[in-house]
Amino acid sequence: MSGLIKSSIARKVVMALSGLFLVLFLAQHFTINVTSVIAPETFNEWSHFMGYNILVQYILQPVLIAGIIVHFVMGIVLELQNSKARSIKYKKYSGSANASWMSRNMIVTGLVVLAFIGLHMYDFWVHEMAYKYIEANPEDPTRYYEETVIKFEPFWRTIIYIIAFVLLALHLWHGFASSFQSMGVNNKYTPAIKTFTKIFSIVIPAGFIFIALYHHFNPITH
Repeated sequence: MSGLIKSSIARKVVMALSGLFLVLFLAQHFTINVTSVIAPETFNEWSHFMGYNILVQYILQPVLIAGIIVHFVMGIVLELQNSKARSIKYKKYSGSANASWMSRNMIVTGLVVLAFIGLHMYDFWVHEMAYKYIEANPEDPTRYYEETVIKFEPFWRTIIYIIAFVLLALHLWHGFASSFQSMGVNNKYTPAIKTFTKIFSIVIPAGFIFIALYHHFNPITH
């Protein structure tokens, strides 16, 4: 039994650490993307750096992909483990009486966010790989802004992004704060940490929604 408990705690810690790593990436990703609204030339410069820097491409990018896989695999494993434990311990389980909607549906919001990440990678990462390695196009540091704006021209794609970021906000609302709890962080800074995670969970997804809407309603005219 103690081995199972230790195994469960280890999974939660791994999930928490991978989640915090993804939160850092999300913040960095937002910082770059918001420049597409306020300073397109800076957006082109930063995007070109991220797209051609050896450290980013061959070390950080694989680590990011691994982090995504680990986080969602651990999430599914823990959800299955918790579901099994509930079925054993409780004949009647009233989810709404014992946990918030967010905490009871982390696996749902997580899978939707994962599907969104797949769409996002198709829209940008797959295109980038094809542009550089399949089509073997020369470097063009000015192309990123136009390519980004074009992606948000279709109304349906913009709506999908908005829905995905709303669900991401719900996922972060519970998951971000829970990551610190899973690692045993419980001290005088805990209230401040919870406040910060709630603000982050609203502001960053809302910022991404603003970026998508801005580019949708401000298309490039040729």
